[in-house]
Amino acid sequence: MAKPATWTRTVTRRCCALRDNLGLTGTKFGCGIAQCGACTVFLDGKPLRSCSLPVSAVGGAEITTIEGISGRESEAVQRAWVARDVPQCGYCQSGQIMSAVALLKAIKKPSDRDIDLAMNGNLCRCATYVRIRAAIHDAARLEG
Repeated sequence: MAKPATWTRTVTRRCCALRDNLGLTGTKFGCGIAQCGACTVFLDGKPLRSCSLPVSAVGGAEITTIEGISGRESEAVQRAWVARDVPQCGYCQSGQIMSAVALLKAIKKPSDRDIDLAMNGNLCRCATYVRIRAAIHDAARLEG
């Protein structure tokens, strides 16, 4: 659902606007150069790193953050994440989940290679990659 945005100060990065102006703190600021994935959001339904694009580039596009994802894929991923105890520190998890949901929307039964390609660029300092991959496979079965 679209939410009108009112900017109270000049912001350049979209993730900062989401966090600071709209209070949507699920989107994290990690590296600032679109390399870690912590800031992943959907722009018109496609995953995109929000830290390196200016607010002015959004135009009338629809932005969905971790707070707004819904649907079968999202529910399956969230259940699988909990069942596999994926997060440790949790900092990267909103970006990981956004990317996993986007993958399952595109490919219902992803292979390990599909998962590796889709999740490439989502860094996890705690190195829970094996659990992330297993949870995506579980989510595909749950959704299926």
